[in-house]
Order: sequence, then C-alpha cells, then structure tokens
Amino acid sequence: QVQLVESGGGLVQPGGSLRLSCAASGMAFSIYNMGWYRQAPGKQRELVAAITSGGSTNYADSVKDRFTISRDNAKNTVYLQMNSLKPEDTAVYYCRAERRDGWLWAYWGQGTQVTVSS
Repeated sequence: QVQLVESGGGLVQPGGSLRLSCAASGMAFSIYNMGWYRQAPGKQRELVAAITSGGSTNYADSVKDRFTISRDNAKNTVYLQMNSLKPEDTAVYYCRAERRDGWLWAYWGQGTQVTVSS
C-alpha cells in the first residue's frame, strides 16, 4: 500500500533552518505531483509548496524566497528546505501525493511537527 513518511521536524530558533523529507513507497513516485502542507493550531491546513512530476514548483506567498521544494525520483523522496524560519511557521507539516487520470489519487503522510521558538 502507499505510504508517505515525513521526517526532519523539530524545534528551531527564529532565523534557523530545517529540512523536511517525505519518503514514499508503494507507488510510482515519479508520476505524482507532490506537495507540502501545514496546519497550525486552530487554523485550516494550507498549501506551502508543490512540485509537479515534471519539476515545476509553486509556493505560498508567505514562504517564497525562504523555502525550497525539491524531489529525488531515484530515492522516491520529496524535500522541503526551510530557511529564515519564523514563529508563524510553527505547524504540523504534511506531505501529499496526487495524480489524476480521470480519477483523483491522493495520499497524505502522518505529519511532522515544526516549532519555531526562542
């Protein structure tokens, strides 16, 4: 079955960096569009960054120029490099895989906590 496993979260001071990883299994990773979402307490889940199967990327305005999404199809892994972290980046970060072939196939990881605090 499809599994998405996030890692790399933790506690970091404002201005610091973290790199999240999402390892996929049980799927043809290279044909999926991948995304990172986050959900802060009391808020809706929001898209942070996405990368298509072809490598095109898009970012939420709040993270542009600070976060970078990338993928390694040989390792079935998508990454989120987060720099210049702010307290408002604190959230649970989720990985999502999606493809459409007349049907929508979508999968979520279990999430990893990122806390930005001094």
